[in-house]
Amino acid sequence: MGADGFVPLRALLQLPQFQSFSAEDVQRVVETNGKQRFALQPGEPGTGPLIRANQGHSLQVPELELMPLETPQALPPMLAHGTFWKHWPSILLKGLSCQGRTHIHLAPGLPEDPGIISGMRPNCEVAVFINGPLALADGIPFFRSANGVILTPGNTDGLLLPKYFKEALQLRPTRKLLSLAGHKETECQSGPKHSSRGGRRKIQQ
Repeated sequence: MGADGFVPLRALLQLPQFQSFSAEDVQRVVETNGKQRFALQPGEPGTGPLIRANQGHSLQVPELELMPLETPQALPPMLAHGTFWKHWPSILLKGLSCQGRTHIHLAPGLPEDPGIISGMRPNCEVAVFINGPLALADGIPFFRSANGVILTPGNTDGLLLPKYFKEALQLRPTRKLLSLAGHKETECQSGPKHSSRGGRRKIQQ
């Protein structure tokens, strides 16, 4: 694998789990993937086309072309991490973890919001909203990937601690604000409000 995360497609297709696929199959997946998770580029004549994942790596990729977000103004107004009920007690206690990856993934909105293509699975049950400026002020870096996902390595332990949580919202089966103190949930019948112009979802403070 190169420093930019690209590997020869030819070598990938020689692996046992991919031998039933063709280069055309891979190109079709890259072009039609709604979350734009992958990138293809021409390689040298001796290697042929190259492919990489835009984020989600378990290995350090030093030249992944991530855009640093170094000021509060550069951060999206919303930073949301999607998860599931089974993980929520641990997240509430310890914070968000890289979970073996190089970064924690955040979305600049919820899955149904306009323009949001990646960063959160559509079937997530809980959304955790992050106070990005506070984390940034504590020296935690943020980046934007090629497909619009916001990435952070967290602190030196690979964690984004609960003190950076602004709010948490149950997404399914109904919308409810969740207590960050682990107490009884408070109802949020309408969920986060949209602006009158149909723009980005606004979380009540």
